[in-house]
Amino acid sequence: MFSFQVFDHPMSRGFQNRFSTQYRCYSVSMLAGPNDRSDVEKGGKIIMPPSALDQLSRLNITYPMLFKLTNKNSDRMTHCGVLEFVADEGICYLPHWMMQNLLLEEGGLVQVESVNLMVATYSKFQPQSPDFLDITNPKAVLENALRNFACLTTGDVIAINYNEKIYELRVMETKPDKAVSIIECDMNVDFDAPLGYKEPERRPQHLEEPTEEEGDPSSYADMDTGFRAFTGSGNRLDGKTKGIEPSPAPLAPSDIKRGIPNYDFKVGRITFIRNSRPQPKKIADDDDTLNRFIAFSGQGQSLRKKGRKP
Repeated sequence: MFSFQVFDHPMSRGFQNRFSTQYRCYSVSMLAGPNDRSDVEKGGKIIMPPSALDQLSRLNITYPMLFKLTNKNSDRMTHCGVLEFVADEGICYLPHWMMQNLLLEEGGLVQVESVNLMVATYSKFQPQSPDFLDITNPKAVLENALRNFACLTTGDVIAINYNEKIYELRVMETKPDKAVSIIECDMNVDFDAPLGYKEPERRPQHLEEPTEEEGDPSSYADMDTGFRAFTGSGNRLDGKTKGIEPSPAPLAPSDIKRGIPNYDFKVGRITFIRNSRPQPKKIADDDDTLNRFIAFSGQGQSLRKKGRKP
């Protein structure tokens, strides 16, 4: 009697739990049927035939179903999820941007393999056009668009649709791996400068030193003094005349000084600097001293006469 023992090799388990097959790939626009499947173009999921679902259900694979797509002719690869199993046998339908990343033409062969990816914690994107900066809240727009994606691959150029316009973004970096799952994850998103974006040039502001002509007071000889307040003459209501003060003399160019700092400046104090020049002496008339108002200098009358003392 002979006895033998069967060893369960780890490679055999991996082979049995792995889905791997080849399909002819086409764009979603080639999908026949009355239903509009333009929503496939807005995400990162593909449509596979029903036989793939039958085969996947027999394997002990993890959910959600994630797949690695490889174009062996160009050695390009990406990752995706599956949306439905309604394609014709031997055919799968891909978004147009995914076919561009894989360098696939209509009817080209693509290798589809089931994979397990780590959950994303960080991703960085680079818009491929400066027009992406016109969006008011780009992070919110990207977060809403990524709900139609199952995973991200570093190096891919994904396409999102916003306000009937297609924006392309290159996946610059993903953590903790180069290919990550973004289903039910808390992922930090960052943006790189858009492709072709140029920062506006900032001209340095240099303080121009005054030239000799600007520092010369004679250059202000032709300056128009303009309006000067309280320069007219007035009349008294009581009719009395008072010495008329001469109108202030116009400013001479020598009175104007520029570039003199206030060395007594203190933070929190406002100083109003006025032109300090000697005022002309007042011309006093003789009548001015007589007509000068003196408070409580009048004579009063009493209503009751005082009696004479005996």
